[in-house]
Amino acid sequence: MKNDLHLPPNALTVLSRRYLMKDRQGRVVETPAELFRRVARQVAAADAAYGDDPAFSAEQFYQAMASLEFLPNSPTLMNAGTELGLLSACFVLPVPDSITGIFDSVKSMAIIHQAGGGTGFSFSHLRPKGDLVGTTHGVASGPVSFMGAFDSATEVVKQGGRRRGANMGVLRVDHPDILEFIGSKQQEDFLRNFNISVAVTDEFMEAVRTDSEYDLVNPRTGAAAGRLKALPVMEAIAAAAWAGGDPGMIFLDRINESNPTPRLGSMETTNPCGEQPLLPYESCNLGSIDLSKFVTGGESVSGEASDGRAAGDGRAAGDGRAAGDGRAAGDGRAAGDGYSAGGELDWARLGELVDIAVHFLDNVIDANHFPLDEIGKMTDGNRKIGLGVMGFAEALVKLGIRYDSEAALAMAEEIMKFIEERAVAKSVEIAGRRGSFPNFEGSLWQQRGYEAMRNATVTTIAPTGTISVIAGTSSGIEPLFAISFVRDVMDGTRLFETNAEFERLARERGFHSEELMAEIARSGSVAGNERVPADLRELFRTALDIEPEWHVRLQAAFQKHVDNAVSKTVNLPRDSGIDDVKRVFLLAWELGCKGITVFRYGSRRQQVLYLNPSK
Repeated sequence: MKNDLHLPPNALTVLSRRYLMKDRQGRVVETPAELFRRVARQVAAADAAYGDDPAFSAEQFYQAMASLEFLPNSPTLMNAGTELGLLSACFVLPVPDSITGIFDSVKSMAIIHQAGGGTGFSFSHLRPKGDLVGTTHGVASGPVSFMGAFDSATEVVKQGGRRRGANMGVLRVDHPDILEFIGSKQQEDFLRNFNISVAVTDEFMEAVRTDSEYDLVNPRTGAAAGRLKALPVMEAIAAAAWAGGDPGMIFLDRINESNPTPRLGSMETTNPCGEQPLLPYESCNLGSIDLSKFVTGGESVSGEASDGRAAGDGRAAGDGRAAGDGRAAGDGRAAGDGYSAGGELDWARLGELVDIAVHFLDNVIDANHFPLDEIGKMTDGNRKIGLGVMGFAEALVKLGIRYDSEAALAMAEEIMKFIEERAVAKSVEIAGRRGSFPNFEGSLWQQRGYEAMRNATVTTIAPTGTISVIAGTSSGIEPLFAISFVRDVMDGTRLFETNAEFERLARERGFHSEELMAEIARSGSVAGNERVPADLRELFRTALDIEPEWHVRLQAAFQKHVDNAVSKTVNLPRDSGIDDVKRVFLLAWELGCKGITVFRYGSRRQQVLYLNPSK
């Protein structure tokens, strides 16, 4: 395969395994540049229906992707210009309380997974275990047992042969089977294709704080079905998450306060990584801007991004943000007694790319081939898109800002506020030429005084797992996972990654040695390593060096300027306690997040990111 864009080895590995076209013998028959040309042409073709020039847009879209400044979600890269044609990343399917409805949902899930999408489900409408089944005069087996059927179906359907199926399973905290659900993933091989989250209300969270009881409700009858003390339920959630990363929490009231189309119903669940709350049959089209490529200048802390970078470990959900007055970066810097002079963000170029990305993602909706008529109708009705970011940690390094600092929080808010406002303005502009999303009447946008809006939502922070490897940057808004680590990408393929910016600075400042790099590789961190200059020890803070509070505060900072939600994992050291998890959950709710996920390093037999790659 010709490396016509001069991509690093890990990016080429991921592209060849998952994205580039292959012949019937499985041989790669496409180069990276040809991949981006294929996607750009297919997405730009939607312009013709509106009297615009597809050729002009295709070139803009190609340049944005080929420069790795912007990448869409994986199904768009995989399927644009192919027979499958499914370009959306995530979907929510309803699960009605009937055998027919349940297995119709299983069938729809399998079709979506085969084409490369992920699915979210609320199982809250299913009657509890032991409840009456009128047609057979038997008793119900409950939501958790039916989740097993979804999991088994997912296991045998690889997503287009390139992505393993992914699901989100959600149950309301007031469902009578909630305790069984909370503990359902304690057996590591059960529900292995699910992330699970407990959907909690503000009422429940207040009951936790006051150590009071709350009602359980039978969804079949709507009647009270007992009471539980809220605090022990929260402790059970925290204990299960401590043991294996599941469940996370989603905050239903927070999510529905920002539901852009409340007349269509309430949102009950999210996509698999938690960043996209959706109504039944909705889909969303995501894309991310690599912030690290918009840092200019700087004396010592600058340079090309590494070829892999980091990530949260397991799953995710969250929110936050807000801002300084000026646009330059790093005025506050952070900790340490002085970093090397950092660069500045190129706001003008960033704004131009936001415009291109919003146009691209809106076109994706028209270029899409939806697997179900109901999905096509809901997607066309709301035209939700989710523009987000990756490379935030890399950008902070280049700006000379420590991740766990007030300066980083201010920068997070400033960046996301800028992107949100620019994306909204572009959506309004497109609506002026192409019309508002059909369900605009009665929407939050109309209530806020907007006369037109093309997309019901415009921003989302996704985890950007594999596309961040392609871009050669850090995942989403996560800190650097480690200076060196191993990423398990699919079916046993492992990628060794070392932060190229750290290695470049080590050579530039004269302290690089193979012995030192091997030592750093064993721990993944430079914290406490006296052979590394103090300012770089402060700047290159990794996920497990950072106190949990800072993870949550950073997520909350971004959420303030995000329409949908924020994918973020709070990485915890192996020796963290259950109380640490509980504090994270409470803080996330208090700070306005829409959801939260934790992962304690080593709590699962298998995980995505590993330290000590020298082994």
